[in-house]
Amino acid sequence: MHGSTTSLPASVSAWLLVLLCAASGVSCLVRAGRAGRGGRGAALAEALMGLAMAVMAAPSGLGPWGPPILLAVFCGAALHALWLLREGVHHAHHLVGSLAMAYMALTMTTAPGYGGGHGGGPPLVTGALLLYFAGYVLLGGARLVAAGGGPRPLTATGGGDTPLKSAELARACRLAMGIGTLAMLLSM
Repeated sequence: MHGSTTSLPASVSAWLLVLLCAASGVSCLVRAGRAGRGGRGAALAEALMGLAMAVMAAPSGLGPWGPPILLAVFCGAALHALWLLREGVHHAHHLVGSLAMAYMALTMTTAPGYGGGHGGGPPLVTGALLLYFAGYVLLGGARLVAAGGGPRPLTATGGGDTPLKSAELARACRLAMGIGTLAMLLSM
């Protein structure tokens, strides 16, 4: 994802992005394990996206084979998102996210010096994706804050895993991946 790892601030920010995406992916894996049959597919797709985004954001990546492998993973995720659209339009964001990541993986494969940084891609496409994800992050953050309603007291069992808490976790994971995608688009 990043061209040079010699700059300490760039390296630190890259690894923080890796940590954000990986934590989101692992959280989605845990959520998939707890989800019923209906929600498991979407949670697993989000886990795959988060973990693949972590690999993409890593300064070392997967070497020269990384971009084509990631392109295949994100194209597969886009096909899965198309399949999820049959359940409702609320899965459209999964499709946009998968296509955005596939777009970035594709620009990595066509970048000069392939394997080190992005070629940038068409500015109109990158700009449209930046606007979409900036709006998604702002709206998603506002919804997450509104759904939280402030601090809640813990129950005697330590808080438990209520449906509201599970929904908030799903929103937080999607928001984290949206922030990660926005950061990756900005680094193109």
